[in-house]
Amino acid sequence: MFTIRNVSKIYSSRRGVVKALDNVSFNIARESFVTITGSSGSGKSTLLLTLGGLIRPTEGEVVFIERNLFNSTSADLADYRNQKIGFVLQTFNLVPYLSALENVMLPMLFMPGKNGTQQQHAESLLNRVGLAGRESHLPRELSVGQQQRVAIARALANNPEVILADEPTGNLDPTLSLEILELLKELNQNESRTIIMVTHSPQAANFGTERLHLIDGRLEK
Repeated sequence: MFTIRNVSKIYSSRRGVVKALDNVSFNIARESFVTITGSSGSGKSTLLLTLGGLIRPTEGEVVFIERNLFNSTSADLADYRNQKIGFVLQTFNLVPYLSALENVMLPMLFMPGKNGTQQQHAESLLNRVGLAGRESHLPRELSVGQQQRVAIARALANNPEVILADEPTGNLDPTLSLEILELLKELNQNESRTIIMVTHSPQAANFGTERLHLIDGRLEK
């Protein structure tokens, strides 16, 4: 599904040059559950956001199903993110004044379909993640675990092939973390979605079918 060839990402600052990714190459198969581990500053999130088309590499190629992402226009990359990728982040990024249902419907705004159909789809997704009956709740009226479930439902709104998760259990206690990891595992095994997850947790990393480890921007062999 993904082929990453000799990818480097260099940032310049007043303190000098930082090589966030250093000549990284690997493949990700369709329907796999890949975990990316490494210490803080090792390049984990940079790699994940590069796969999501949000960070353009300084060197190298990222190929998604025979399509070189960074030979694409900005509009093409936006379509790629909207149609192929679902993002789940540590901070949830829910809109505080929108209900759970409205938050899930957000990615559908620029997709074809009638509002009634989109609402039914959003309701089914909330039910899918165990939040039936919570559709009208604002984020502040939900627990942190429930907020992350809303974020996962939102990530599924446009039926993406790939879920990119950046520390999805970082703000959760061990019990809630396990619930979210089991949900991601179920999406991978039962719905054939490719999951790529950044985590600092050894327990979370064990949920993957494949594991990548970064040290100072380089893949550990």
